[in-house]
Amino acid sequence: MAVISIQLPDDISQRLQQLSELTGRSQNDYMIEALRKHLDKIENVYVAEQRVIDNRAGRSKTYTLDEVECDLGLAD
Repeated sequence: MAVISIQLPDDISQRLQQLSELTGRSQNDYMIEALRKHLDKIENVYVAEQRVIDNRAGRSKTYTLDEVECDLGLAD
């Protein structure tokens, strides 16, 4: 497991410490939990942004809903 050092603003550090003391879980556990949740969101936003850029640059193709439904045999 990698060790990373970060500087936290005082208010966040205090909240994290209080939460840890109240629950008996380590501050490290909460930081890992928060990073996992937010990294997923950040990665999804990055991928979506890249797809928009690729689409606008003509490097990808889009399909209409009708085309997708037809391809999947869902068209009426």
